[in-house]
Amino acid sequence: MRDDRDSPVPAPKGSAIAARARRAAAALVLGLALAAQPAAALRLPESLDVADMTWIELREAIAAGYRTVIVPSGGVEQNGPHMILGKHDHIARHAARRIAAELGDALVVPVLPFAPQGRLDPPEGNRRFPGTLGISEEAFMATLEGVARSLRAAGFRTICLLAEHGASQAPQQRLAARLSAEWRREGVRVVALSRWYAAIAEQDAWLRGQGETEATIGSHAGIGDTSELMAVHPPGVDLSRLPARAAELPALGASGDPARASAARGEVLLAIRIAAALAEIRAARAP
Repeated sequence: MRDDRDSPVPAPKGSAIAARARRAAAALVLGLALAAQPAAALRLPESLDVADMTWIELREAIAAGYRTVIVPSGGVEQNGPHMILGKHDHIARHAARRIAAELGDALVVPVLPFAPQGRLDPPEGNRRFPGTLGISEEAFMATLEGVARSLRAAGFRTICLLAEHGASQAPQQRLAARLSAEWRREGVRVVALSRWYAAIAEQDAWLRGQGETEATIGSHAGIGDTSELMAVHPPGVDLSRLPARAAELPALGASGDPARASAARGEVLLAIRIAAALAEIRAARAP
């Protein structure tokens, strides 16, 4: 590493001081001109993904009013023989982008791919299958908190946590409540989008209206999330890998009858949850 501490630079004199003063004045004028630019004149990137922007583009987007941000979290876990491990990540990413686009003044950060998955020794739930990657609730909350504090420092005022995984809901809500209380006087809100996940009940009701039953709908890697992934990432589903009898699925990590899933159903089911999340964000942002 270069170290100039042993090579002191002589203090500038005369014309050098004047030149430095002129440069400083010019920089100040330029800064004031940029600050005075109308929001419409600022060039925003085509993507709503923060990771696709330069820091200057992000600064300009925030200055233009993009002060809401979606923080999606998914989870890498087993999803039966017919669906990829990254199901939650694809669904959360797609939903976050659609929500941001619908709001019109929101951006999206990359998906956090790790979620609490329960006990490891002895393994429980999805941990019993290879490929499930779990972290503790404390690690999950600490990661989300670091992201949220970074976004607040950047200038975002409404930070929306969208967890696609069931076990992520409670720690996400605790974190949102704590940070919102801490930042209340600044007008910064952290919203745990609980309606996004709770809308699964509304999805199930819609499926029952389509002739399905609790047994065919299932609770994990069943009709609902299989249909959603077919809608947003078709290569992630291969129904030909399902066993001949749905009764064999629980031993393979799934439930219900995912053979009855479709991309068309997935579009409807996603719209239900996206509408619920939008309503929650708009309610949180209301004066």
